[in-house]
Amino acid sequence: MGIIELFLIAVGLSMDAFAVSVCKGLSMKKCTWRKASLVGAYFGVFQAGMPLIGYFLGVQFRDVITSIDHWIAFVLLGFIGANMVREAFAKGECCQEADEALDVRTMLGLAVATSIDALAVGVTFAFLKVNIVPAVCFIGVITFTLSVAGVKIGNIFGTKYQAKAELLGGIILILMGLKILFEHLGILG
Repeated sequence: MGIIELFLIAVGLSMDAFAVSVCKGLSMKKCTWRKASLVGAYFGVFQAGMPLIGYFLGVQFRDVITSIDHWIAFVLLGFIGANMVREAFAKGECCQEADEALDVRTMLGLAVATSIDALAVGVTFAFLKVNIVPAVCFIGVITFTLSVAGVKIGNIFGTKYQAKAELLGGIILILMGLKILFEHLGILG
């Protein structure tokens, strides 16, 4: 997997965290870089950790299902992407749960909720034999950066871009799943 594909997957995965970060920023009366960085750190660490866990789970089964690994990658990425697209068009979900609280309990819950899809991507990485350490570091840094930006954007602009971010992330993941499938089927060179 090349750097461009990894970058696109990292951006796609981070869109959930970005959307929640926008909501966090919207709910803050005073948005500081410290608060934005704290939100970014929670999301970045969990978005990096979940694929690592998924990778180690996937490695356990990689040899058994090598012949269908491209189908698994396609289904997992397609499902995650389709779910993000569906959420982008869902009405009335915008920032309902957001509040200014940055306590450990609140942030852990949000970080886990936004990184579950990254666990499935980690399983996909195991089947594709991705070099996992640079991949998860890259995902963590991208998510941290976009989450910090999301808090600031939310504080300044509100929820205008939340649904668009979810839609973009979903489309990216679906396209990456299709690319993996087509490459393994010999349709793309």
